[in-house]
Amino acid sequence: MGFQDAIRSGFANYANFSDRSSRSEFWYWTLAVILLEIAFYIVIAIVPLAGILGLLFLGLIIPGLAVSVRRLHDVGKSGWLLLIVFIPFAGFYILYLYLKPSGLQNQYGRGPLTAADL
Repeated sequence: MGFQDAIRSGFANYANFSDRSSRSEFWYWTLAVILLEIAFYIVIAIVPLAGILGLLFLGLIIPGLAVSVRRLHDVGKSGWLLLIVFIPFAGFYILYLYLKPSGLQNQYGRGPLTAADL
């Protein structure tokens, strides 16, 4: 999945917490959010409108959580496991799961990528 496809998929599945997301979709989404935040910080440095960053956060929190839960589903884990990030140093396990390759089939359905894509 390419960069634009990942962004399109992230917004198309805005509140979809039940499917699966590939590694490329998750990491491209994360890259896009980081680049968007950098752009907003630059704008805020020029024009002091601190509330605009809050609007960005509110607009991206739900799709960000959704793509994270779908990524956990892709490696066969429950989305509730995302709550482990509130335990100090346990978030490294979530990072490991985000980096882990996915299988073609698990209890959450067929993988987002075909066998030719893997």
